[in-house]
Amino acid sequence: MKSANKVVINTGILYARMLITVGISLYSTRLVLEALGPVDYGVFNLVAGVIAMLSFLNTAMATSTQRFLSFFQGKNDLKMQKSVFSNSLLLHIGIGLLVVTALEVSGFFLFGGFLNISADRIEVARMIYHFMSVTVFFTIVSVPFTGLLVAHENMLWVAVVNIAETVLKLIIAWVLYIVDQDKLMVYGLLTAGISIASFLLYAIYCLGRYENCTLKGVFSVDKKMMGDLTSFAGWNLFGSLCSLGRAQGLAILLNIFFGTVVNAAYAIANQVAAQLNFFSLTLLRAINPQIMKSEGAENREKMLRLSMIGSKFGFFLLAFIAIPCIFEMNTILHLWLKDVPDYTVGFCSLMLCATLINQLTIGLQSAVQATGKVKAYQAVVGSVLLLALPLAWFLLKSGYPVYSVFIGYCVIELIACTLRLFFLKSIAGLSISLYFSNVIYKLIIPLCLLILTCYLSVTYVVIDARFLFTGVSGVLVFVTSIYLFGLCEDEKELIHKIIAQLTTRLNPKKQFNHL
Repeated sequence: MKSANKVVINTGILYARMLITVGISLYSTRLVLEALGPVDYGVFNLVAGVIAMLSFLNTAMATSTQRFLSFFQGKNDLKMQKSVFSNSLLLHIGIGLLVVTALEVSGFFLFGGFLNISADRIEVARMIYHFMSVTVFFTIVSVPFTGLLVAHENMLWVAVVNIAETVLKLIIAWVLYIVDQDKLMVYGLLTAGISIASFLLYAIYCLGRYENCTLKGVFSVDKKMMGDLTSFAGWNLFGSLCSLGRAQGLAILLNIFFGTVVNAAYAIANQVAAQLNFFSLTLLRAINPQIMKSEGAENREKMLRLSMIGSKFGFFLLAFIAIPCIFEMNTILHLWLKDVPDYTVGFCSLMLCATLINQLTIGLQSAVQATGKVKAYQAVVGSVLLLALPLAWFLLKSGYPVYSVFIGYCVIELIACTLRLFFLKSIAGLSISLYFSNVIYKLIIPLCLLILTCYLSVTYVVIDARFLFTGVSGVLVFVTSIYLFGLCEDEKELIHKIIAQLTTRLNPKKQFNHL
């Protein structure tokens, strides 16, 4: 019950953070664009974009640190937790220095005529690049601290720091209107300062609060632990690279066969899928530490149960937004973009379908991570994801329409989901029949009722802003049907207990009577 409450509370915290940061970020972006102008804003994003490509490295490393910390928390082994943290910090300091060195060497070539930047802004762009190198270093070194916070399920401090970063960016946007110096230079310098401030907020808080966060022995290498961390992160990195290769490879293939208009539609589809996918990823981030700790405590039954809950509710959280959006995609895109590139509606709908398929086993991916046996899994599943590229080439070369690429994409996702099931059965003894009983069968009725509601709305309802009616009616039907048909009995009992607790806390009279 206590762990379930933590998951619910942390999910709420992460959603609240998302709502706050998205609103402020959109406003800040508008202010920065107005203050810098389109040319300087483009220069900044060009230079920062070169370095932003390294973000997938951080994701792989953060998962590695958090997994090992949570695992040994489950075992109540403080000594090993300290070893994980100190070796992870040393590893990230080394990676940070290596990456910064590589970036600075690459800078000689990038600013030697490779990047198309006007001569009067090239020196400022070079300085921005140096500032961004500093940002990368402190972002990488922050990873062990963020991994520690996630392992301790302290999403509140993560949210506080993220909100602080967003507010600082808004303050920087206002500063640009009053400074007399080169605005682009000031923006780059202050943006780099945010990464240093974030690192200090994470480091000072963790060092002061957590016993397993210590600098003692940070330069004393535990070869076995360092090897385990590096191997685990390396194979996760391989999986991330396969996903990145699939995305970029499809962009190149579409460009070769159809040109830049199709690339614009593909980019928008990726952006839409990524934004909507955040709703389910937020839940997964909250539940992941419990999955890892359960494995560390040798409670595999609980670990597998949590992974199935993550898959089911991850699908629910995406579907209740994605399905109405698929039915109203044309209207939504025209409201957002006004001039919608050709193919965008179809691409967005099919990408959301592929993302929904992925959600069916999203929790099982965490379960595989919890076992630590990721080598064969990442090698096979990552390679299968890359099969989307030769399949896309074959379909386009054979004269099939461009939408066939995304149908093939969905098929590959379905194959990857099937492989995850069999890998987890082999690695951790997952009962596939139990998975179908607790996850797949529970999805069918709510999903069918949601699709039927949206179909009836777009077919028979003729009002202004119909997309709002479709969304609201779809959500009401979906939430009701999830409670009636989508939940197991223990999940219903848990929801009743959580609601009762929240009601007691929010009602002072009941709380007083209880005391």
